[in-house]
Amino acid sequence: MQTPRKTLALTVLMLGLAQPLAAQDTTPAAPAAEGTPAAEPQADAPAEGQTSGTVDGADTNGLDMGSPAETGNGVGDTYIKEVSGDWEIRCVRTEAGNDPCQLYQLLKDGNGNSVAEMSIFDLPSGQQAVAGATIITPLETLLTQQIRLSVDGSQGKRYPFTLCTRIGCFARVGFTEEDVNAFRRGAAAQITIVPAGAPDQTVDLAVSLSGFTAGYSAMAASNAEARQAAQ
Repeated sequence: MQTPRKTLALTVLMLGLAQPLAAQDTTPAAPAAEGTPAAEPQADAPAEGQTSGTVDGADTNGLDMGSPAETGNGVGDTYIKEVSGDWEIRCVRTEAGNDPCQLYQLLKDGNGNSVAEMSIFDLPSGQQAVAGATIITPLETLLTQQIRLSVDGSQGKRYPFTLCTRIGCFARVGFTEEDVNAFRRGAAAQITIVPAGAPDQTVDLAVSLSGFTAGYSAMAASNAEARQAAQ
């Protein structure tokens, strides 16, 4: 039984040989009458919707020469608008140009391994929560122990998980004005989770607050402009 790699190689080889073999099977043309010049062979015109077998002077042998790849600038794509300290201002491109943005940070353990993600976004005024966050942790997290978030060694708060998907477990949390001010004043925050395989242990993830104040202000201003433009 041939492996897929061998089958692919044979297919490519057969495609490359198809045109020369077809030429060999063609019956030779009868010689021209003596004294009469032989007519020049005429190339078959390509069928409608097809191109000739030559691209920039090179015979393609029926191979697909490809097309330009997408640039990643389409509607729904995420891009980094600005970097503020250890935070990225990430926005989602919209058709109208009113792109919503969030503060984003990739969280790593003591060995430098990427473990979790945290995205913070402001909310319209007039409600108890002035900001929200989405925290994504590994699937192996013990959900019943929730997430603990603290700033500068404070007691902190616990937040439940909302759902899990194939990429991880999500906690969608709300922050009061006091919570956001604690981030502004603080030097470092910490997220603590419990592994499902080791419920007697904890994993502490440092959340840098370097650049948070400026980044949050820039993100909130950008979102305010987007909301106003959308009205």
